[in-house]
Amino acid sequence: MAFILGSGSPRRQELLKLVVPAFTIKTADVDESQFKADTPQQLVERLAQEKCKTVAGLCTKDDVIIGCDTLVDLNGCVLGKPANKTQAREMITALAGNTHLVHTGVCIIKAQLCHSFVETSKVTFNPMSAEEIEAYINTEEPYDKAGAYGIQGFAAKHIGHIEGCYFNIMGLPVARLYTALKKLGLV
Repeated sequence: MAFILGSGSPRRQELLKLVVPAFTIKTADVDESQFKADTPQQLVERLAQEKCKTVAGLCTKDDVIIGCDTLVDLNGCVLGKPANKTQAREMITALAGNTHLVHTGVCIIKAQLCHSFVETSKVTFNPMSAEEIEAYINTEEPYDKAGAYGIQGFAAKHIGHIEGCYFNIMGLPVARLYTALKKLGLV
């Protein structure tokens, strides 16, 4: 049995090593824009399932595939990855001084088994001045992350409070994934 991570995210790779020391990476080319759902939680779970199923199609039935997707939910509005500085500025400005949710959908597939779940964490940003926002968006950090920030990087100094799994905010709910794999008899 081999573990396959269906994500190219360096953060997810680092976190998965805490659960499964040896795994292979195979990324899924899924057009996320074509998927809709009634809630951000349903959307992120569906995206994780689609990514996992796509990667599973490239693997053997003995492989365990783990697919993930993370999104930022500000009052029901999904904040994806910003395409440019203008979008990053808009996102960070909206998050500053507010509380939002981070949802990570996780899907596990092995042969005919398909198990998925969503983990949610609450993040509260401290208020930020225009200068602080500009300083942050002038780093490289915002541009490959949902919601335009990485909690483990320069944004950390602006995070006033979190509720829930810290690792979920980084993109992989470590303890919940381990528990699910254990219950499924895969670790």
